[in-house]
Amino acid sequence: MQCKHFAFVLCLLVCGYSAYNASIYHSKGACIMTEKKSGEGKAKGGIARAKSLTKEQRSEIAKKAAAARWKDKPLIATHKGSFQHEFGIDVECYVLNDDNKTAVISQRGMGEAIGLGEGGSRLPKFIQGKTISQYIGHELRAKLENPLIFQYKQVGTNTPANPVIHGYDVTILIDLCRAISNAKAEGKLLSSQEGIAKQARIIIDASAKAGIQGLVYALAGYDRTKEEVIQAYKRYVAEEAREYEREFTPELYEHWYRLYGIDKPVRGRPWAFKYLTIDHIYYPLARSEGKVFNLAKTSKEEKGSKNDKIHQFLSEVGVKALRTQIGKVTGIAMVSDTREEYEKYIDEKVIGQRTIDLKDKE
Repeated sequence: MQCKHFAFVLCLLVCGYSAYNASIYHSKGACIMTEKKSGEGKAKGGIARAKSLTKEQRSEIAKKAAAARWKDKPLIATHKGSFQHEFGIDVECYVLNDDNKTAVISQRGMGEAIGLGEGGSRLPKFIQGKTISQYIGHELRAKLENPLIFQYKQVGTNTPANPVIHGYDVTILIDLCRAISNAKAEGKLLSSQEGIAKQARIIIDASAKAGIQGLVYALAGYDRTKEEVIQAYKRYVAEEAREYEREFTPELYEHWYRLYGIDKPVRGRPWAFKYLTIDHIYYPLARSEGKVFNLAKTSKEEKGSKNDKIHQFLSEVGVKALRTQIGKVTGIAMVSDTREEYEKYIDEKVIGQRTIDLKDKE
């Protein structure tokens, strides 16, 4: 188990180092010195505040804070990871879909990270212990006594959310380790808790809050930059289906029949038109390289019906972009005499569009 904890902490060290840029590095030394000098005073202040509040008062503080932060919206985790494969510790971590994209560690995982072993009930029992409870300030105690309750639902799937999970903002791990370290410094821990104190000290020295958050992001497969881009494209997508309006003109289809030498079917449209629509209209929409299309498709799958069209799940902004794109492609098709000429213009004018082989799609 000690080897597993060492690997876990080593990861925190690497991740913490990479998470800091040069400006943070220059101020880091001063922050560490300040923490060392003020640690004892904070611990005593925390003890006094904790003693002045009842358990009910602490719980009420936490509930008000949660209501203000989450605004009573259900918490959903969109990304999930584990330390098991890489570090041999069965600690689950998640990324929530709130505005801050909070990195979360499960309640059981929090206990195992500081050396309490497996079992979700061990952490609550530990923080309620006579010794350590004196060193946990009322704010930290309120957070620990009121874990975040959320469900995991994988992005882009129609599967229902999993049963509720109890966990914490992973940055609380550092706060808890500081409380343990303060108790150790004043000689208040039991001899059986020496291992926990050692683990807490290593985590404090080896990691920073941003580093732990970055670690959870990496293990859960969450790319913050990529997700921020996706969020920007969501303004083109509607959550509910709009009333149906014809957006694709017959004129465009007539040109596609001519350019691709496709016979008109008795009913409906050729299967190949589906791929032309995706590749020449939806894929380059708003220069998103398919992101707007995928978001609208997901919205349709989750909240639409079989007969709904993808464009019904575009917002007002998205519909304007769609009409502009259809007009552009129709104009290119109109002035093209051959398929080769048409696709050459598409490549040049529609952001390096992919060329597809319609023979494989028929």
